[in-house]
Amino acid sequence: MADPRGFLKVRERELAPKRPVALRLKDWREVVDPADPTVVARQASRCMDCGVAFCHQGCPLGNLIPEWNDLVTRDRWQDAIERLHETNNFPEFTGRACPAPCESACVLGINQPAVTIKQTENGIIDQAFANGWVTPQPPARLTGKTVAVVGSGPAGLAAAQQLTRAGHTVAVYERDEQPGGLLRFGIPEFKLEKQLVTRRVEQLKAEGTRFRCGIEIGRDMSWSELRRRFDAVVIATGATVPRELPLPGREFAGVHYAMDYLTAQNRALAEAGEPRGDAPAAGLPAEFDAAGKHVIVIGGGDTGADCVGTAHRQGARSVTNLAIGRKPSPTRTDTQPWPVHPTLFEVSSSHEEGGERRYLASTVEFVGDAEGRVRALRVAETGFTDRGREPIPGTERLIDADLVLIAMGFTGPEAIEDQGLRLGRGSRGAFERADDYATDVPGVFVAGDAGRGQSLIVWAIAEGRAAAASVDAYLTGETVLPSPVRAFDRAFA
Repeated sequence: MADPRGFLKVRERELAPKRPVALRLKDWREVVDPADPTVVARQASRCMDCGVAFCHQGCPLGNLIPEWNDLVTRDRWQDAIERLHETNNFPEFTGRACPAPCESACVLGINQPAVTIKQTENGIIDQAFANGWVTPQPPARLTGKTVAVVGSGPAGLAAAQQLTRAGHTVAVYERDEQPGGLLRFGIPEFKLEKQLVTRRVEQLKAEGTRFRCGIEIGRDMSWSELRRRFDAVVIATGATVPRELPLPGREFAGVHYAMDYLTAQNRALAEAGEPRGDAPAAGLPAEFDAAGKHVIVIGGGDTGADCVGTAHRQGARSVTNLAIGRKPSPTRTDTQPWPVHPTLFEVSSSHEEGGERRYLASTVEFVGDAEGRVRALRVAETGFTDRGREPIPGTERLIDADLVLIAMGFTGPEAIEDQGLRLGRGSRGAFERADDYATDVPGVFVAGDAGRGQSLIVWAIAEGRAAAASVDAYLTGETVLPSPVRAFDRAFA
């Protein structure tokens, strides 16, 4: 350790500053400013290099957190990025979009604020790109085997990069016009600037990965044809089927799924060509423009918060975020002890920017006008019975609404009409697979949310890496690729 007493000398948790609300609402740039390397190093010195580092278990990638914390403290940034890349293909994505279960498992977090692991991760990768330490790593030789990866989200990109570096010829099929999946079209620019995604895609291309965008398997090419063309197939299509809210008035104009709304805004920014400028009017469909509207977001998770921040930047008249459950505790409860990743009340950057949050709010009905457009939401207080959560009769009230966004999560992947590929009957509705990610169809594997159900970006990357190891073993009979998780592994619970 650079300083065995570092956690005693630096007791305060210090994070990079966020840009002022009044300033950041005028553009789409990332909310958080880059961290000062001096601050990053000072905070990294708080790592205790525990004998049993629970942060390793909190992170499904098995990131070597104490090791690169120590290297940063010693000002050995290039060694730190090498150690970080040993377990994580895309630390700039996890450092921005992961809720950091590693920090929840930090031993220091038992009686002090946890080590700023995400900030250190971002600091390392930012230094690495700034100094030219991130370069393509093409394979030394080719195996002659071919692999198709369907889907270019974090799981698909991780699997593709691992398999390409192992010497296989990899083609990534993406139905959207650009690769990146959720990273490019689902996460708002103010949380993850898209030039970071493009930068990584260019690295993959330079290593030999081929991208086939605008091609939807099952429509433009059959799944059976894909299997004939390639020696192995990795399905990494994500869990993209949104959870429905089948209530009276659901058909009214102005009621949309959250991901359709976020995708429309991201596409408008990409088409504008200046994603760091003011919100563009051109390219954004009118039904997804919140300017001057009363906006209601149903769902209290990250996707709901993303909608809140997007609506603020579009110039919404008001923004209300509804959650059906109770307001979470600001601190751990007896049912969520260390080192599990708890559900806590948090104020995201989007909620800092304004609007109202309401808990115990059960939507009863979408209320429309004579022209078939939503004009209000009928909401009641949530009650708890033997049957679960239900609206309490007599507590109904109306909330003005011109745009309603349903952000209630996802029920699983879209079905594949192909013999042998089955969707499970469980609550997550994901594709059935073995613990090594293989399906009943020889040579077909499933990675990420398509097999796990809705989950975290860090699990998607971990599964992409692990599935790549299984594919490599299937194609060559052995593998040296890392396999950080099995398909049925679960987080601390």
